[in-house]
Amino acid sequence: MSDILYSLARPLLFSLDAEQAHNLTLPLLRRAAALGLTRLAGKPAPDPRTVMGIRFPNPVGLAAGLDKDGAYIDGLASLGFGSIEIGTVTPRPQGGNPKPRIFRLPQAQGIINRMGFNNGGVDAFVGNVQASRFYQEKAGVLGLNIGKNADTPIERAADDYLHCLRKVYPYASYVTVNISSPNTKNLRQLQGESELDALLSQLKDAQLRLADQHKRYVPVALKIAPDIDAEQVRNIAGALLRHKIDGVIATNTTLSRTAVQGMRHGEEAGGLSGAPVFELSNTVIRLLKSELGDALPIIGVGGIMRGEDARAKIAAGAQLVQLYTGFIYAGPALVRDCAAALRQA
Repeated sequence: MSDILYSLARPLLFSLDAEQAHNLTLPLLRRAAALGLTRLAGKPAPDPRTVMGIRFPNPVGLAAGLDKDGAYIDGLASLGFGSIEIGTVTPRPQGGNPKPRIFRLPQAQGIINRMGFNNGGVDAFVGNVQASRFYQEKAGVLGLNIGKNADTPIERAADDYLHCLRKVYPYASYVTVNISSPNTKNLRQLQGESELDALLSQLKDAQLRLADQHKRYVPVALKIAPDIDAEQVRNIAGALLRHKIDGVIATNTTLSRTAVQGMRHGEEAGGLSGAPVFELSNTVIRLLKSELGDALPIIGVGGIMRGEDARAKIAAGAQLVQLYTGFIYAGPALVRDCAAALRQA
């Protein structure tokens, strides 16, 4: 039923401004889930995987960005994802970048966004998490993705990440540290060797203190960009191992426009996601795997548009996958398609 509804609704949604469609779809999803309509589509068969010490019901997760404030957790969780990652959240509320700031590129099955971490701040975010049935009933894996405010100087970025980590820690299955969005000025500078070492050192110390305080160890993963070379991957992998970070999510959106040259909206500023980032992401995953081996798990995200793409992420070295842009183009059926493909892998 949900697949039929999505196939009927998609032409209308794609006729709207992308952000307008987004703001229309999520409340409708929440309502459909409350009425039990999303259950009619069925969920993927159980295919549990243990990653970062967490048991994931299946290896197909929702990537951060779709639900920045955690206002739609229950609706999204009803679609059969093995995990839901929400955010990115910042310490203080911020409106993000000026509109329009999302652009579809259907010819390339891509999306360019320059949202800029628009969200209601970490206190409202935590309130939404606490209010969700998914959290209250401990119904599944919930990742909470944290970032920094746009007006926080880059040399003070760690303060924002530490503030958010302390706030979200009690409610998270795992926490993702997003240093790779291209839409917050200078953020990717934190992927540099010395900057990353300093940040991860502080985050690890805080994580261990919080684990002792709450009597529960919550894994921390780092989300990185696809626009890095082999030497940068080597430096990032070394830092992850030195500081005993629990996982890495590869990758965020790309600044490259090679795959969309000449297309309508192809030159818009922002991060490009969807099919054009697929091979860039896979390259980073392979490089990470060669550096990390089995010492640290990789979650693969970027350009998964069908089940075969999910298999390619696992073949490249990922243990789990996440969806976002493919989910926008294909709807809920993609969750089951990917889950089925990974059961056969």
